[in-house]
Amino acid sequence: MAEYSTRDLTELPAGLPVPVDDGRAAHLTGLRVPSVALQATTGEQIDLSAISGRAVVFAYPRTGQPGQPPLTPDWDLVPGARGCTPETCAFRDLAAEFGKHDVRLFGLSTQQPEYQRELSERLHLPFPVLSDAARTLTDALHLPTLSIGGHVLLARLSWLQRDGRIERVWYPVFPPDRHASEVLASLSR
Repeated sequence: MAEYSTRDLTELPAGLPVPVDDGRAAHLTGLRVPSVALQATTGEQIDLSAISGRAVVFAYPRTGQPGQPPLTPDWDLVPGARGCTPETCAFRDLAAEFGKHDVRLFGLSTQQPEYQRELSERLHLPFPVLSDAARTLTDALHLPTLSIGGHVLLARLSWLQRDGRIERVWYPVFPPDRHASEVLASLSR
């Protein structure tokens, strides 16, 4: 039996490398989100620039699937790569609390919609996950990316937007499983 078949994707292993702030997200605060329709796990096309009020968008590299190998054997050694499923679960678990603050949640990755739909169904997500597989939004906002295993993936970051304008950015995000609590706490200040 392969080692990956027993990996628990919902837990973070000890000793993950901590990502450093390389400044690649410093330009985002204050920007208007460009009008780009993205395929959502809900089956609709969502344009983040058209979302009224406040929304949190959490971008992540790539979620795994139970029993499947990671994208590369050294996935856990890439700073900021591991932890997409625990981060998504944390936002899921706090979704009602974000709702009490009138904040909508959106996940974002460059994975294909079918892959994201499986994740959404398996984890019972109450919010849409958006596919930027063509990297249209990623390129328009110059979001930080990682090139791993022949794939261009989003580096883990989040932003708070109001009426389509980015008000605050979290980058880098670590540890990812506690990030949703950090974002939620900032809304109360």
